[in-house]
Amino acid sequence: MPSRAYLSEEAIQEERETRDRLREIDGKIRLLRDRRLALVDRVRELSAEQKALFDARQVPQEKVERLHEEHRALGRALAQLKSERDRARSRLDETVARAREIRAEINPAERVRPERIRKEIADLETHQQTNALSIDEENALIVRLRERTKFLKEVEAREAVIAEHENKRRDAEAAVKAAREEVEKRTQDLERARAERDRRMDEIRSELVRAGSVVAQIREKAAARREVMQKLDALGREMAALESEGRRLWLASRDRQQEARAAARAYGPGRSRPGGSHPPDRTDQKLEELLKRGKITLS
Repeated sequence: MPSRAYLSEEAIQEERETRDRLREIDGKIRLLRDRRLALVDRVRELSAEQKALFDARQVPQEKVERLHEEHRALGRALAQLKSERDRARSRLDETVARAREIRAEINPAERVRPERIRKEIADLETHQQTNALSIDEENALIVRLRERTKFLKEVEAREAVIAEHENKRRDAEAAVKAAREEVEKRTQDLERARAERDRRMDEIRSELVRAGSVVAQIREKAAARREVMQKLDALGREMAALESEGRRLWLASRDRQQEARAAARAYGPGRSRPGGSHPPDRTDQKLEELLKRGKITLS
């Protein structure tokens, strides 16, 4: 009875194990492809979130740059105001010194008004006329009248000088007052500018904290994306290994099929009868059918 198998039992067992392993590889590859698609979607999602965060970072960054420029402008204005305040203080010191010099030009005791001396002389004359005085008292009163009359002439002679000096003193005091007011105004402007600059710096710090928070989120997304990409690479390597193994098994199975086909042609029943007029054996038909399917299980 002719043999129904052209492969050894060991080869047939290898074919069965190969088919089982190929099915297993195919199932694993399908699962890995599904996982890869999910990871690719996650990468796209993380990339979109990174882009949104990057766009969101531009707003505080632009605001920080604008506030920084304003802060620098306020710093320059502050320096200018400080310089103006210092110049105003210098002018105040000069006007104060000048006022002191003017006040020292004439002794306060010399700034006697003629009306006061005339009143004093009138009182002395009235006292002389209305009172009975002794010779000594009369002589002393006369001496006093002569002294005050002489002093009145001196005061009247200096009245124009004293009036001019008084005008100079008033002008000097007005200049001191104006210089002091200017210093106070410059100081207030300086304080306002300094407060505004400090406020700008607080805003810059706040915006930097905000921008830093966005940058931290971007880094978190980048780390998550990097982790997903590593998983994708690992999946790719695993799929490549499985596909390589499947290719190797497929090639080995093909070689066995080719060997079985060659054996069937060389040692089939049709070869033992000259003329070859017999119909093909059922074993040969089954082998051909299995070879077409890619399955060699001749049992």
